[in-house]
Amino acid sequence: MLDAVRVVLASASPARLAVLRGAGVHPEVIVSGVDEDAYSAPTTGELTQVLASAKASAVASQLDDALVIGCDSMLDLGGRAYGKPSSPQEAEARWHEMSGQTGTLFTGHCVIDVASGKCEAAVASTTVRFGSPTDAEISAYVATGEPLTMAGAFTIEGLGGWFIDSIDGDHNNVIGISVPLLRLLLRDLGVTVPDLWRRA
Repeated sequence: MLDAVRVVLASASPARLAVLRGAGVHPEVIVSGVDEDAYSAPTTGELTQVLASAKASAVASQLDDALVIGCDSMLDLGGRAYGKPSSPQEAEARWHEMSGQTGTLFTGHCVIDVASGKCEAAVASTTVRFGSPTDAEISAYVATGEPLTMAGAFTIEGLGGWFIDSIDGDHNNVIGISVPLLRLLLRDLGVTVPDLWRRA
């Protein structure tokens, strides 16, 4: 039966796609088109879950039979939620704020089995300790453009990794998708990871 089921990633993130491919899953990509600014929630973690579920639901509604994976990531710093910066100036200001601080990267996950209508969702969190780059390093990093496309204005696997001192939690969660958490959600839907390896 699984051979007939499509795996769809409801995200435009190349980093999430790379993590899944590296883990042996090769999904189709269908971007949800969800307006992230139209949603709110009391906490950063809850907001990522609301958005992940909205993205997965939007894509699932277009399909007849698929496993749809939706995700959304945000950085919580001092109780404030930070997604992608809107400009280089905002990215630079944010890095001056994050420098030497500790934040929490939350990623909401939602998996929908379109055929059965079943849905499993959960949030993963990883503690991130930021280094203290110089003003020149911050300016140079922002000038690369990388922070402008990333939740929290940083990567751990790219150029931003130079300025991350350490983390507690799942490394892939900081990239945008927690593979261990995803395994549990799939298991609760009756899908095992080796099934997806065989499909690939």
